[in-house]
Amino acid sequence: MGMDAGDPEVLDADAGPMDDADAGDSGRKGRIVLHVDFDYFYAQCEEVRRPELKTHPVAVCVFSDRGADSGAIATANYSARRHGVRSGMPISFAKRRLAGEPDAVFLPTDFDYYSEVSQRAMDTMRGFADVFEYVGKDEAYLDISSRTGGDFGLAAHVAQQLKNAVREKTRLTCSVGVTPNKLLSKIASDYRKPDGLTVVEPGMVGEFLGPLRVRDIPGIGGMTEKRLAGMGMKTIGDLRNKSVFELQREFGRKHGAYIRNASLGVSDDPVAEREPSVQYSKITTLARDSGDYEFLSGALRGVCAELHAVVIRNRRLFKSVGIQLVLADMSQKSRSRMLRNPTADPGELWRCANRLLSEVLHNQDMTVRRLGVKVSELSEVRGQSRMDSFLGAP
Repeated sequence: MGMDAGDPEVLDADAGPMDDADAGDSGRKGRIVLHVDFDYFYAQCEEVRRPELKTHPVAVCVFSDRGADSGAIATANYSARRHGVRSGMPISFAKRRLAGEPDAVFLPTDFDYYSEVSQRAMDTMRGFADVFEYVGKDEAYLDISSRTGGDFGLAAHVAQQLKNAVREKTRLTCSVGVTPNKLLSKIASDYRKPDGLTVVEPGMVGEFLGPLRVRDIPGIGGMTEKRLAGMGMKTIGDLRNKSVFELQREFGRKHGAYIRNASLGVSDDPVAEREPSVQYSKITTLARDSGDYEFLSGALRGVCAELHAVVIRNRRLFKSVGIQLVLADMSQKSRSRMLRNPTADPGELWRCANRLLSEVLHNQDMTVRRLGVKVSELSEVRGQSRMDSFLGAP
């Protein structure tokens, strides 16, 4: 359901009394946080450079090397979503969903282009923030408490100016949530997609959250949603009637407390400056799906060698190593480990990745389709002699 960007939905603090639950909703007194979320980002980027696509169902795909229909959907525009096409869906499934749409378009990802568009958008948004937190190519938080003086009316105006500036600079639409904290703003930015602007003032948090599904709370997935439904809780309003002790008995102390606090709109997580996470990665589609450790370990060695060449070419050290498995059902598993010291040693890369592979395969029944390795926590190598010492093979 769309919303006119010039007419934000404002839940006015004066519209009703504040109950005890609402009293803690605002986090730090006077804080105002924006969450900016771009609408169907990859597909919208494609529509920008090919405007004729706006009238077509568009799916942006991560193709594998097994054939034209092998791979998964990265994102889809709203026209494709109306036919049930979703991120993570196998391309073959998506094509069946769109079989009756002769003008449907399936495009390969172009991450260099998306990164360039994202950078322009992020640079534009920074100018509106007291504190700017980069989350991903299509997502960011902004603390605007100081420049607005805690005035939500002014904050709505700032948010609309931000949307206009981003559209002018990139031709992209985004949805914005304006609330007292990051948790609520993330929920609010999804409330009126696409091109939405939703403002929730502190005293109306309960009214805003109450009718929403429990699944709308970030971090609550399908399994937790089913367990909560079994306990008679389908909406966030239902959650507010449960004690934290009941939730902790069912979900554990930490997760139970998070669910309870989220249902009340309580979060003190600060907006913190964070640059884009820089990492290098390589992933390969295996010759066959397999759960055999020896086969996967052999493939992993080749991926590590390719990744190490990238590390050396860019004169970097890494301190974190991770692996990613894409399973036969297109679900993913990943694991990472922080090393004691930064390194560019190919042997250390291989040994760490191989240990992670062994760990992640433990009690893993489903076969693996794609296998990847990444390094992060990067730093620059200084001194030619130091680099030369890392050029051996694993």
